[in-house]
Parts: sequence; C-alpha cells; structure tokens
Amino acid sequence: MPVRLRITLLFTALGCLILCLVCTSAYYFSYTSRIHSIRARLTNRAITTARLLSQAEIFDKELIRRIDSSTTITLKDKTVQAYDYQNHRIYSYSDKPGDTLSISEQTLDDSRVNSPVYFAEGTKDAIAYHYTSPTTRIVIVVAANDVEGKKYLQYLTHVLFFSFLGGILMTFIGGYLFSKGLLRPVRKIADEVSEISAQNLATRIQTGTVQDEWYHLSTTMNELLNRLQESFDLQKRFIANASHELSTPLTSISSQLEIALQRERSASEYRNIIQSVYQDVQQMNRLTQTLLEFAKASGSAGGLEIAQVRMDEIVLQMPAEVSKFKKEYIVVVDFQNLPENEEQLIVFGNEALLFLALKNIVINACKYSQDHKARITLAYNQDAVEVTVTDKGKGIPEPEWQNIFQPFYRVQENTNEEGFGLGLSLSGRIIKLHKGTIQVQSQVDQGSSFIITLPTALSLKNNSTF
Repeated sequence: MPVRLRITLLFTALGCLILCLVCTSAYYFSYTSRIHSIRARLTNRAITTARLLSQAEIFDKELIRRIDSSTTITLKDKTVQAYDYQNHRIYSYSDKPGDTLSISEQTLDDSRVNSPVYFAEGTKDAIAYHYTSPTTRIVIVVAANDVEGKKYLQYLTHVLFFSFLGGILMTFIGGYLFSKGLLRPVRKIADEVSEISAQNLATRIQTGTVQDEWYHLSTTMNELLNRLQESFDLQKRFIANASHELSTPLTSISSQLEIALQRERSASEYRNIIQSVYQDVQQMNRLTQTLLEFAKASGSAGGLEIAQVRMDEIVLQMPAEVSKFKKEYIVVVDFQNLPENEEQLIVFGNEALLFLALKNIVINACKYSQDHKARITLAYNQDAVEVTVTDKGKGIPEPEWQNIFQPFYRVQENTNEEGFGLGLSLSGRIIKLHKGTIQVQSQVDQGSSFIITLPTALSLKNNSTF
C-alpha cells in the first residue's frame, strides 16, 4: 500500500475517532438533558396535583381535572392517577378518554420508600411521587409523552449522522492533500538522488532553510554522498598508485630480460642481471604483501579474530623486532603512569594487526630519525592506553599532517627514501578499526611524535560498543 494512502487512511481514522467522540458526547448530553427535563416537569405536575387533592375542602376533583386539562400544552397525552395509603385509586385524569395506567402495588410501595420513582409506561415517561402532609398521605402517578424532546433528539440524530459523514469525507480529502504536501520533499529528495551516479557524485541534495526532519534527512544523505565520494576518490588514487608501483619493477624486469636476450653474455653478466631481477621481484613481493595487509585492514572489525591483547607485551617486542628489520635501528621503551591493575592495559583487538600498526610507525620513526633511534612511551590515561612513538628526524610540515595517512602519499622531502607510502596509512586504518585514534605532533628539524590512543577492554565492556 502506498505511503500516501496509508497516511490518508490513518488521518481519516483519527478524524473518524474524534468525530465519533464528539457526536456520541453531543447525543448523550442531549439525551440526559431531555430525561432530566421531562422528569422535572412530571415531578412538578405530581406535586401540584397532590397539593390540590390535599385541600379537598377548597378544590373538588372536577376542578382539579379542569386544572390538569389546562396543562396539555407542556405535557402531551398526560395521565394522572392518585392512590391512598391502601392503594385505592382516589383520583384519575387522562388527556385521552379511556387512557389509564396499570400500576402495580410494588411500584406504589416502592414510591412510599424511595420517592420519587421514575419508570416507563409504553412510550410514556412516568413518575410515582409519594406526597405526605399532616392530613394527607397519597401517591401521585403522572405519565406523559415527551413529544418535543423525542422529536428534538431525532432531529439531532439526523444532524449528527450527516455531520459525521461530511466530516469523514472532509477528513479523507484533507488527509489526502496533507499527505501530498508532507511527502513532496521525500519525492523531491528521491528524484535528486536518482540523478546521482558514480560519474556525478559531486551533486548534492538541496536541504532548504527550514531545519525540520526533511532537512535532517537531506543533510544525512549529503554526508553519505560525501563519504561515498571520498571512498571512490580514495579507491581511484589507490588503484592508480598501486598500478604505478607495480608497473615500475615489472618494467625494470622486462627491460633487463629483453636486453639480456639480445646477445650472448658471460656467466657473471647473467648473474648480475638475475641479481637485479631478484631485487625487483623482492620489491614486488613486499609491495604485494603490503597491499594485502592494507586490504585486510580496510574491512570491518566483524571480520577479524578479536581477543584480549596486552599492549605492554606488544611494546616490549618492538626493540627486537625492529632490529631484525635493520640492525642499526634502535628502539627505547619507556613506561609512564601505569595502572596498578594490569587489566587496564588490555585492549580488545587483533594482536597481529595491532603489532603491524605499531611496527610500521616505529620503523618509520627509525628510518627518518638522524640517529635511527625511536622512543616508545606507554601510559594509561582515563580508560585508554596511550602509545607515543617519538623520533628526532626532519619533522613534518603542518600542512602535510592531514595527508600523511593517505595511501601512497609521501612527504616531498622523503620521496628518495625506500618505501611505498603505505605504512602510516595502513597503521591509521588498523587503529581506526580498533576504535582508536592516532595523532601527529611534529616540528620541522626537531622530530615528530605519533600518539596512538586505544580504549581499554574494561571500558568497552562497560559501554558495549565493540
């Protein structure tokens, strides 16, 4: 069912409910008002007749009948009957000849105890009223047909019925028009989104000026498009740079083999060519492994083997691991502000990836430091583990800080150094995958510091966010 029709039906159902409540209330209060009115008039008539009958020396029964006959305008088809304490009828009057009331002794007895007693006699409303005075004890029964009251209720019923039908019709039309206006921004957003493709991701949805739910939806969609465009741009750059990095050693290998096959060469020359090709193959192998690790770190935490990892143990492995990479690289470990509870140094994550991320940053620090030395500082700070890697290298200009974590990006001064420009990008993605942050602080010609912050396992358990 279309959303517009559902909104219209819901709007109509709500209007129908409100109209039902209003019409029912109007009819109920009108009905109770008629009952109160006819009962009040019957009671007044009973009291008047009883008082006249109690003064028999002044008003005889024929005179009382003439008085009762004069009230036919206010009470239609009236019947008045009076009974003494022995339930003998002592007076009777009826607007219509032969119209009498059949009153049971139980009704008369009830009226003497719970006067007045209201009841219905056919289409008439009736009252049994017990009147007492020092000289008289009688029960007056008055019945009459409330023609005007019932006619008014019938008229009101017709008015409410047609008002109800008209109200439902107007509610349906109003709901249909209201839903059209309500869904117009959604249709507009859908039309604008349908025109966006991979070729024109720069197009954005118009948000308007009123900050309502549609503004929030448009803003959210634009933020999504920004992330998609950034991902597409990153993918394009990554493919272009990866292709370039892979084509360079392939071109070198192809050229060397082509030259080697042009003529016969000595064993030493073939050995030199094979050695050069081997170095190019080794470079391609390192690049391929790095790209595979980069692709693995670009996934989500749901696809990783997550376990509790001791960050102090990973830090302590760095000196020996980095010296294997190059003997001249030196790593100094410094522990600061460590907690008494060792569990506060445990994080949730993949140990191999966290080890790789820290290793890349430390190797980078040693590579670009003048003394090939890096310092690792481990500290605990407000439900988080902080690992700071510091070097005394050339430093990174501040405008470059936001670019160094991009794949294949290298600072201009370091383009001659060995590497692919994937180390920091890979580390940044791994840290982000573990819900951590990595920041850089650097001064030109003084060195750089990379600050890694990871939430502890205890804090993640309390927040249930991993």
